[in-house]
Amino acid sequence: MPRFYCPVSLTSAQSLNLPASAARHVQVLRFQPGDTITLFNGQGGEFEARITHMGRSDVQVEIGAHHTVERETACAVHLGLSMPANERMDWLVEKATELGVASIQPLMSERSVLRLSGERATKKVAHWQSIAIAACEQSGRNQVPTVHPVMTLSDWLRNGSAQAQHVRLLLSLQAQARPLKDFNTPPAAHLIPAFTFLSGPEGGLSASEETAALTAGFTPVTLGPRVLRAETAPLAALAILTLGG
Repeated sequence: MPRFYCPVSLTSAQSLNLPASAARHVQVLRFQPGDTITLFNGQGGEFEARITHMGRSDVQVEIGAHHTVERETACAVHLGLSMPANERMDWLVEKATELGVASIQPLMSERSVLRLSGERATKKVAHWQSIAIAACEQSGRNQVPTVHPVMTLSDWLRNGSAQAQHVRLLLSLQAQARPLKDFNTPPAAHLIPAFTFLSGPEGGLSASEETAALTAGFTPVTLGPRVLRAETAPLAALAILTLGG
């Protein structure tokens, strides 16, 4: 059943005019009165809804049954990543959402190619958030990951944005880096941790940045002997931590 993000209060038996973005999507797909869709608002579960009116610029639905289904991963993984350039960040946000990422923190590090600030940064974050929403609609997720405002890596580490209660992991080429798969099998289900995974740009983090991350409590980890691209490594880490890869 087609799924649409509807960030408003939803109640069974309620008559509702869909928000503009969802209404446009329904119209583009040429749905008609009587058709049934699924709505979710990020507050838990999803609702059946029946289209009752299709106007030029508005779509009205009647909210049906609520289903408590969730399709989240067993552990939450938060990504802190140096933004890859061009459209690769778009692709990364989409695929990370499909894999179950809990949140994404776009970062600028010393070797970052993409550097954003001000209105341009705000627009980019809004664009990436819309990509995450679309990926949730497609993949069946009812919880939308947050794409946080762009920060420098130094500010992120200094402000303690990497949650203290998370297992903090740093993708590293250091000889003492542990295999990431060592962290994906907690001893008991109720002890499954949340992770913050930090991944650098093309060329990796500088030596001083790695030192700052280690000082902030990150553990260096490796994905194996091959060097992955900046947009591939976070996805590989997600797969290992959430799917037991």
